[in-house]
Amino acid sequence: MLGERLKRLRKRKGYSLSELSELAGVSKSYLSYLERNIQTNPSLQFLNKIAVTLETDLEFLLNGESENDKPEVLVLDEEWKRLVQRAIAEGMSKEDFIHFKEYMEFQKWQGAKKNKSNKEEEEKA
Repeated sequence: MLGERLKRLRKRKGYSLSELSELAGVSKSYLSYLERNIQTNPSLQFLNKIAVTLETDLEFLLNGESENDKPEVLVLDEEWKRLVQRAIAEGMSKEDFIHFKEYMEFQKWQGAKKNKSNKEEEEKA
């Protein structure tokens, strides 16, 4: 269903509901209603904003099939491999990596929150 595809794509991109709604310029509550299948008939304009932001197409959002939809294959290039090997050699554990990732997500969230506050202040001025 549409709501399940939206939620899966949003999470795959690492966006919260708030982040996706802000990036796409759509209502957070309406997006939540769609993901929970409370609303099931969004406008094409709304879906297009979401599709562009999630880097997919309308056909996939509506039908779950797309010519552009390829299975996501994660391949580490040589630079990533070296970085991971170096981190392991320096004693970084999986748990350390998970904590670092969570910290970076928090920093991203704080930055988005700060940018939103700055934009609101600029608009008031």
